[in-house]
Amino acid sequence: MSMEEKYKKLLAALRNTNGLAVAFSGGVDSSFLLYAAREALGDRCAALTLRSVFVPPRELTEAEAFCQKLGVRQEFLDADVLRVPGVAENPPERCYLCKKSLFTLLCQRAGALGFSALAEGSNTDDIGDYRPGLRAVRELGVLSPLLEAGLSKAEIRELSRRFGLPTADKPAFACLASRFPYGDRLTAEGLRRVDRAEQLLLENGFHQFRVRSHGDLARIELLPEEMKLLTDEALRKTLDKELKKLGFLYVTLDLGGYRAGSLNAALKHTTEK
Repeated sequence: MSMEEKYKKLLAALRNTNGLAVAFSGGVDSSFLLYAAREALGDRCAALTLRSVFVPPRELTEAEAFCQKLGVRQEFLDADVLRVPGVAENPPERCYLCKKSLFTLLCQRAGALGFSALAEGSNTDDIGDYRPGLRAVRELGVLSPLLEAGLSKAEIRELSRRFGLPTADKPAFACLASRFPYGDRLTAEGLRRVDRAEQLLLENGFHQFRVRSHGDLARIELLPEEMKLLTDEALRKTLDKELKKLGFLYVTLDLGGYRAGSLNAALKHTTEK
């Protein structure tokens, strides 16, 4: 099936809902889904955006600007994710525990607004990695229209580009909890430290990256083509100095480069023992 046929299939499925609330983070996938919902349903759609310590303020600002430009109603919901039982302990099932709680909240709000359906932005790329959060989504009956239409991340980016969406080339983002190895306790202070570290990289010209927090050590993952930026001694010293100001004792570059879900490698290693 061509990309264009998949998009038509997506619009048809959205129209069949007769009205839809979208779990909207402002990322590539949920932005594209919200755009499609607006096209298919007009004013019979709304965006629900969660605020928590897992989400950098810049993401919320960009999400709000997108909704305003699209002319879609948006509501913000505050969530104290670290109080969700089990989440702060950061077990391998953390994403399931967190999403089950957050999507329950979203479903309740969607119903209160008069919507019979809530949708989220998973795509076909999301079924190839360890994603316990998808189980929570399915258990709650949340729709995954992009996945059902067979759209991949690359196709979503290409269609977003065609439609002139500002998120077409936006770097992939995952919640800040994903920067910590499983078993490392999550704290608001630690999450803010990682957020500030990544903001520093963003302000210094890096695009797709992660700062993984291993206690006193910051492990930086960069795209291979952006590693060459660190040949600039002044930049290298600045990053080292500023990250140590944030409380890291050691700052290191991961020679394997950026890869989504890199901390899931520990799960595979444990399973294979």
